[in-house]
Amino acid sequence: MPSSREILNVQVGQAGNQVGETFWQMLLAEHGIDNSGTYRGTDPLQLQRAGVYFDEVVSGSTTRFVPRSVQVDLEPGVCNRLRNGVLGDLFRPDTYLHSNSGAGNNWAKGYYTEGAELVESILDIIRRQSESCDALQGFQILHSLGGGTGAGLGTLMLSKLREEFPDRMMATFSILPSPKVSETIVEPYNAMLSMHQLVDNSDLTICIDNEALYDICVKNLKIQTPNFDNLNSLVAQVLCGVSTSLRFPGQLNGDLRKLGMNLVPFPRLHFLMPSYAPFFDPKAKQFERTSIAELTKALFDRKNLLVACDPRFGRYLTAATIFRGNISSREAEVAVHDLQAKNSAHFVEWIPDNVSVSLVRVPPVGQTQSATALSNSTAIQELFTRTMESFSVMFKRKAFLHWYTGEGMDIMEFSEAENNTRDLIAEYQQYQEATVDEEAEYEQEEAEEEPAEE
Repeated sequence: MPSSREILNVQVGQAGNQVGETFWQMLLAEHGIDNSGTYRGTDPLQLQRAGVYFDEVVSGSTTRFVPRSVQVDLEPGVCNRLRNGVLGDLFRPDTYLHSNSGAGNNWAKGYYTEGAELVESILDIIRRQSESCDALQGFQILHSLGGGTGAGLGTLMLSKLREEFPDRMMATFSILPSPKVSETIVEPYNAMLSMHQLVDNSDLTICIDNEALYDICVKNLKIQTPNFDNLNSLVAQVLCGVSTSLRFPGQLNGDLRKLGMNLVPFPRLHFLMPSYAPFFDPKAKQFERTSIAELTKALFDRKNLLVACDPRFGRYLTAATIFRGNISSREAEVAVHDLQAKNSAHFVEWIPDNVSVSLVRVPPVGQTQSATALSNSTAIQELFTRTMESFSVMFKRKAFLHWYTGEGMDIMEFSEAENNTRDLIAEYQQYQEATVDEEAEYEQEEAEEEPAEE
């Protein structure tokens, strides 16, 4: 297997581990590897870059592919279920880490007390895994922002990894709370404190929220009462789509850094909205025939977004589209170009050619073609505004704060998180309204001010 630039996966908390389990199952299927890590596939493309996510372990005449992953939680339940589940023999036994107390949906427990006790042992495992890599390109963290472990310990891990590996890419797949699907009452606090950390420490944050997942299950897949398995498999589908160009040979965006380079115009604005197509009712599968133009249109349609916000109210700064299957590059590029021309008002004009197109020949299991997009749109401020509003209502009255201050947390940190998010929303708004003429005026002002400063 040729050496590839490796990614290390860290899944934290209940949501992170459940999504992670489904993600690894899909990854195995796409690379032709069975649940014990043995290769059973027939297509040489499957193994060409499998080293990005898997370590190859040779013992005697057998070769096993072992995920480069760490599973972390502050209570034993989810890790034990993983160990005893279908993928129990797949992960290294020393990559499971849990304590017994749980974070009780309290961000401060995950970040300051319970999580802080565990963080050194997690870093040891990560160091061991990263030392066996030839060229580690970065980390991906799977977590949710509404609870205690994924949010608190997840962002603590991120800041520790940032200190220890400052030149590596940090990508997070963050499941954001949404008003329709609220798990706990203090979600806005946990999410707000996490966002504060993500703005400063992450390079790419791919946002996913439960509300959008529910809508896709009910409206597109016609599942009347979706359960967590349905939601997790949607998230995993998108994770596989996003990581396609990293895992299979393709022409573009072959690693996390290139992806970030094309998608993040300003360091703080690295929150991306994923979308996927086609989503359809399994019963209607045989009647579906999607053209490339339809696939492309679906990627920029609200119905296929995994974040509950409306891209029509914002403008796209950048986007990356990844097409899978037997698709001609000319066709894909023309489709993307036409879509941009028709909807030019929704794309900022001061970043020319701001939608990149990558192609990968290997389709997802059970489909002939599919497409995934990651968009950096100013519409995502809707998501932050929503969280901030429900945060402010409680924070004004100092409701539930004693749980956090009891863990030694300072109230100032809440105000800082609120201000940081407010600034972030203002930045998105500023670039949404920016025009080419404004940029020219801005440069002129800068030029006039400089001599005065000296």
